[in-house]
Amino acid sequence: MPRLKRSPRNSVHDRPGRLQMLWRRCRRHGKFFLALGAALAVFLLVLATNRPGTPPGGMLAGLRERLGGVAAHAGLSVRQVVIEGRANTPEPLLRAAIGISRGDSILAVSLHDVRARIETLSWVASATVERRLPDRIVVQLVERRPFAIWQHQGKFRVIDRAGQVVEQEVAEARDLPLVVGAGAPAAAAALLDALSEYPALLSRLVAAVRVGERRWNLRLNTGADILLPESAEAAAIARLMTLQQDQALLDRPLKTVDMRLPDRLIVRPQVDTNPEGMPNTPNPAPNAPGGATPRRPT
Repeated sequence: MPRLKRSPRNSVHDRPGRLQMLWRRCRRHGKFFLALGAALAVFLLVLATNRPGTPPGGMLAGLRERLGGVAAHAGLSVRQVVIEGRANTPEPLLRAAIGISRGDSILAVSLHDVRARIETLSWVASATVERRLPDRIVVQLVERRPFAIWQHQGKFRVIDRAGQVVEQEVAEARDLPLVVGAGAPAAAAALLDALSEYPALLSRLVAAVRVGERRWNLRLNTGADILLPESAEAAAIARLMTLQQDQALLDRPLKTVDMRLPDRLIVRPQVDTNPEGMPNTPNPAPNAPGGATPRRPT
């Protein structure tokens, strides 16, 4: 019986066509591209629903809620809220402001809203909130640092460098400089920076009094008032310390040192004398705005 002839296995007739090869490639890589497209869609949707100003009842918010439900069923839920940089912010208040509970959908969390709530706390200068998949929210704080004590209308408050009130007990910050009067917090940083160049003068300072929200008087522990010019405090302080070095001006019993005019210095002693050599009644010391004499908090 004659043998059947078999065609070679790798003949041209056994090769698949182009369409068949393309279909095989799509089947091989289809799952990968499908997963990649789904992940990209989730990312874009989360990005859109976390934009500032997204209305709470809008379409995007609804999509975020539905997406959050799907993510929670898929295991993308919050397991840990990590807080970094907290030193003085009360933790219960901070946790309440964050408002995230274990088990919440991590994709449904609005990072913008969480950050806005945190930054309403008095100790917080700024905050960063990050979503770290699959299950972690990280909150990083920059807290306000006590900078000075502000006396106004008989009350004492601790302020930071930007002039914002910090919810700290004044007794815990008694060593900070004292600034007095309306407008003092916003202008305190520039003045205290200039004074910090001269520790000898800063050690004599009882209070810096803001006058008319325009300029400063320095009340010293000798009872003298240094009247500084408007918007030229640093130059006047440098000039004052030169006089102290050359003439020991601040060691004299002075009532006021008026430096408001750039071409002259007006000095008044603590006690004037009349032509008969008898002391006159000294004028009362200039008070802080509102009639409150500057004093250190007790």
